[in-house]
Amino acid sequence: MELALYCPVYGYYEKEKDIGKRGDFFTSASVGGLFGELLAHQFAQWLDGCPGAGGLLTIVEAGAHDGRLAADVLGALRTFHPRLFDSVSYCVIEPSASRQERQRRRLAGFAGKVVWADDLPSAAALRGGTIRGVIFSNELLDAMPVRRVAWDAKRRRWFEWGVGCGDGGFVWAPFRDVESREVLGELDGAIEEVLPDGFTTEIGEAAVEWWKEAARWLDRGRLVTFDYGFTLEERFRPERVEGTLRAYRGHQVSRDVLRDPGEQDLTAHVDFTAIRRAGESAGLQTEALVRQEQFLMGIVRSVLSAPSTFGEWTPERRRQLQTLTHPEHLGRSFRVLVQARS
Repeated sequence: MELALYCPVYGYYEKEKDIGKRGDFFTSASVGGLFGELLAHQFAQWLDGCPGAGGLLTIVEAGAHDGRLAADVLGALRTFHPRLFDSVSYCVIEPSASRQERQRRRLAGFAGKVVWADDLPSAAALRGGTIRGVIFSNELLDAMPVRRVAWDAKRRRWFEWGVGCGDGGFVWAPFRDVESREVLGELDGAIEEVLPDGFTTEIGEAAVEWWKEAARWLDRGRLVTFDYGFTLEERFRPERVEGTLRAYRGHQVSRDVLRDPGEQDLTAHVDFTAIRRAGESAGLQTEALVRQEQFLMGIVRSVLSAPSTFGEWTPERRRQLQTLTHPEHLGRSFRVLVQARS
């Protein structure tokens, strides 16, 4: 999965692909500018109350795709929060030189305001060794490599699927056994008594480790992610018998994730229980784990109480809000995790 998505030569994300109607998938940012404008309003509230930050306030975006969301956030800050805009630094974490170049083109209007870093330690080094402010991502964790595991009811064991070669392409092949605790976490092992043979799920260790690292570098402020996923309890529902690892191409979803590596987007649902616990184990406090509709409507209520900080609610803005919050669009399929260190 890592090679298919991030290989410097053949990886899917190394290619300059459109996001939105002309691409393979939608994101909240591709709906329009409202998502970034709402985030800018929320970030401004958080940063205004960030204690002891002095002149080192930073917004760190990890996985900025084509830079569209960064442009929307920065544009809203410049228009409605000019004092904060002048004092804050915006750092994009992007290890790929080609993606950095695409982002620089998009963000040319904010030259001098945006800096780039290859990873979290480099981002922290740019700001004195730690980060004070907001670290956030939108649809980053779901694109991190996962381990695909399945339940063998006859042997009463979990095993991991590996990838091999056969039939002129890549095929799934049993790789090794996996301990139940790696899959079930704190769930009662009795759940295995009712799981059907072959029940498949994923272990998202890379996402958990990234979150732990982000928490370590956050001195004060918030760590936030927007993504689709579930809690540990929801992970073993009957409708997820084949797991959540999927491929997207031309807005068509497929379970054939081994086909055409580098030509289709690969994703797996985020285990928000594991991510939340990773942050809490690093000393963060969980402020919210909610559906995107709940989080964004909370910002909307704040905006309506202070309209001078947001501007007019045009018909286009209202249309975008419906898409971002409607249960049949992005409102319930996405969740938001907010953790803080004060």
